[in-house]
Amino acid sequence: MILADTLLDQQGQVLLMQGTVLSEATIALMPRHGIELLPIAIPGAPPPAPPDRGALARRLDHLFRKNDIDDQRDWATGTLRRYIEVYRLGPEAEQ
Repeated sequence: MILADTLLDQQGQVLLMQGTVLSEATIALMPRHGIELLPIAIPGAPPPAPPDRGALARRLDHLFRKNDIDDQRDWATGTLRRYIEVYRLGPEAEQ
């Protein structure tokens, strides 16, 4: 089996890199790190489609519909929205 994604522990440290061949011994060690599920690569499977940026932007607009992004009194919600936009839509969402 081949790991489909980089595997992080609970503190965010890399345990295994994407593409690592998993042995029985490696799989047996996962519960010690609090890992119950592993992302396994399926040979010949097409790569996942990129997310629809328009749909993501509309979803964020809906989730933050009660917040005015320019309202300085609710700076925490505005900051949270900007962080999520950059995370979901990429750095170009900051402009």
